[in-house]
Amino acid sequence: MVVAIRAACGGVGNLAGADLSALRLGDAREAVDTLRGLGWQIGDALFGEDPAAPVPITVPDLTGTDNHPLPFGKNVRSRVSGWTARALSAKPVKKLPPAARLAGLFLTAHSTSKLLGQIPPDFPVACRASLPDLLQKGFISELSEDRYRLDRTVRHLSGLHRPPEGERTVVAPKAEGQVERRARPAVRFDAAAWTQWKSVATPALRQHAEAVEYCAVCALEPGQVAAAFMERVQPQFVPKWIKNTYGEWKEAHPDRGPHAAEFTVAFRTEHGHGPSYNQLCSDLGWDVCRSVRSFIVRRLLSNEWLMETSPVPWTLRPGAMAQAQGIVLPKARTAAAAVRPGP
Repeated sequence: MVVAIRAACGGVGNLAGADLSALRLGDAREAVDTLRGLGWQIGDALFGEDPAAPVPITVPDLTGTDNHPLPFGKNVRSRVSGWTARALSAKPVKKLPPAARLAGLFLTAHSTSKLLGQIPPDFPVACRASLPDLLQKGFISELSEDRYRLDRTVRHLSGLHRPPEGERTVVAPKAEGQVERRARPAVRFDAAAWTQWKSVATPALRQHAEAVEYCAVCALEPGQVAAAFMERVQPQFVPKWIKNTYGEWKEAHPDRGPHAAEFTVAFRTEHGHGPSYNQLCSDLGWDVCRSVRSFIVRRLLSNEWLMETSPVPWTLRPGAMAQAQGIVLPKARTAAAAVRPGP
């Protein structure tokens, strides 16, 4: 399922050895062999020495364009993939067997953050036996026949964002001091200046810039990437209304730090680079304007849940606070295991 979502656009998706380990399968090699038996093309590098190296996997049934079973656009596919990773690694189910984690994913996909959810008719039989475990672990707070309610600690993962007909309300008026959201204007792309910038950049910086520029998952406009790397970031004054909006938002997102750090790990594994401020907030479902999003990330940086290589964009990763809770990048995780003292 994880690979199928990542391969929804074009039939090829990346998976790293760290991703495979995170799925906590009983026998990962047997699972891979089973998929190979279905015609999926999976290289042996998936079990190589570098757990962070992305390995392309081809899913034949998703390579066609007619009657596509997963008709995602690139942006939707990226958001669904990120949501899947976060749901499967949620704290209440993180250490449960695969069937229980898949059950949790089904339940989040068929519930809203406020309403009771209904178990779908195609709920896997193997997952149904895990429902008592999800109730015991606090993933769901109520369970009655085919109705359930997500626990408040995981309601941010709910997959149904639109309420049923008859329950939709009129959009609330804009708060005082807030500005109307507008589409970001197109950026003029100066190819010669961009080439010149890369020619004088350090090898590491150029490699990072091109990882973002040619990322098939992000599919960003070249002008957008060039502007982000070439423009100088100026200190910004934070109006009172942004601070007030952030204060209200913060109360509704008590686990914002761990969620953001975990997201950067999943994002880097799939993309090969960190998320932008906008990608982080958008994929986590933090529906606030761009100015507030920027302030949110700056607070996460100040509180050391995140860190970045400023002023280089697309470098967000877990900070010291997240690392202290075991939220680290795959390579850092491997290095820590290598130096761990013996018994």
